Amino acid sequence: MTAKKIEAQPQTKKAFPRRLIGEALVMLLFLLFMVPFFLVVINSSKTSAEIINSPVAWPANWSQLITNVTAIFTSPIVRYTSAFVDSLIITVLSLAVIAFFSAMCAWVLVRTKKRWSTAVFLLFVSAMVIPFQVVMFPLVQWFRIIGDTIRLPLLGTYHGIVFAYLGFGCSMTIFILHGFIKGVPLELEEAATIDGCGQARTFFNIVLPLLMPAFVTVLILNGIWIWNDYLLPLLVLGTSGGIKTIPLAVAAFAGAYVKQWDLILTSTLLAMVPIIVLFLFAQRYIIKGMVEGAIK
Repeated sequence: MTAKKIEAQPQTKKAFPRRLIGEALVMLLFLLFMVPFFLVVINSSKTSAEIINSPVAWPANWSQLITNVTAIFTSPIVRYTSAFVDSLIITVLSLAVIAFFSAMCAWVLVRTKKRWSTAVFLLFVSAMVIPFQVVMFPLVQWFRIIGDTIRLPLLGTYHGIVFAYLGFGCSMTIFILHGFIKGVPLELEEAATIDGCGQARTFFNIVLPLLMPAFVTVLILNGIWIWNDYLLPLLVLGTSGGIKTIPLAVAAFAGAYVKQWDLILTSTLLAMVPIIVLFLFAQRYIIKGMVEGAIK
């Protein structure tokens, strides 16, 4: 017993410097990634002239943040409150549609033991590696053609942007849920069928409650992406329409000749706060869902 303790001490001493170096690297990376957030916070409490003169200096008056926030919400050019509501509507509707259809699709692909189900799943996975820049201009053209054909405009509308997010968001969602559903015992579904449950009732009453960890994960990941997305709303909604998301509203403070850096950074900070709060409260669900979906 004593010999084992003596042998364990040198190993512990050797492991201590490695752990110390690892922790130092983690702290260094943390500080590096926090620099942009730090710059946004301190510059949100400055005037535009102070930001231009010294963007890394501490603000002279922290109460300038309240002035900037008031200027954002009372701006006659940028309707920030309306943009916040539009972003909330688009994000909630898109998440509901993506989660609903992707969960059903993943369940069918897992439980259908045929070649076409594997081919369809691989097709969804392959769609994840297609760059958005390749399809963004054909997407706008097809939206215009389809809208003219069915007499239902897709550009500049809520249902148009939600439909676009469904197409781009379902691939990753199906990929995560597909791995998680594999770990759901098939015997539970067979028992529900014996008790008289149809496919719809089996899915909503048996399978869906078991998917909650992975379900929350995909909701948060897609929610962060949709809330912060700029390019897709710019293409589908445009800048002259009545519907604007928060990233489009933030970009409106940057004119062709004058850039209001104080309002740009303050509005960016306001847009970051809901996502940061959501991530802090739900980060354990993200990690749990990703790990469980990967190993099942």
